[in-house]
Amino acid sequence: MSGSLLTRKVTDKDQIQGNLFASIELVEYGDYQCPHCGRAYHIIKQIQEALGDKLKFIFRNFPLTNIHTDAMNAAVAAEAAGKQGKFWEMHDMIYEHQDSLSESYLFSYAQDLGLNVKQFQNDMVSAEILSKMEDDFESGIRSGVNGTPSFFINGEKYSNNWDYEPLLNHLKSL
Repeated sequence: MSGSLLTRKVTDKDQIQGNLFASIELVEYGDYQCPHCGRAYHIIKQIQEALGDKLKFIFRNFPLTNIHTDAMNAAVAAEAAGKQGKFWEMHDMIYEHQDSLSESYLFSYAQDLGLNVKQFQNDMVSAEILSKMEDDFESGIRSGVNGTPSFFINGEKYSNNWDYEPLLNHLKSL
């Protein structure tokens, strides 16, 4: 652990997966176009499977728009899908198709997920979603996030190796 603390506590406004009352809370600040986040996506899936109900996973958007031109649209698309109860399905779809994140692909994914595409389109430009994106990003900055992926475990920044074995062993030791 590095000592940096999560400045914004997890609330029901966050995208949460897993047991809400789990003893381990893992927050990721991620960028959908970041290749390291793409690798972390698969590792987190394995960690979730290994820990089951002991883990609550939270994803917050931290698009690095200066180097990833499609990251913001991808993040907005995931949040827009969330307005229809399909955040995690879109999150997974985006990471599984990380090289295809143009707007036309994002709308295609929305259709594939059975979303109301007109509502999805409206939500993509909604002030509510843009405000959430800004809140996620600002909370990351205030918490010391300076790259992606960045992880916080039970409110404290985790700066060690996040490969599967080291991260799983650390989480199991809590």
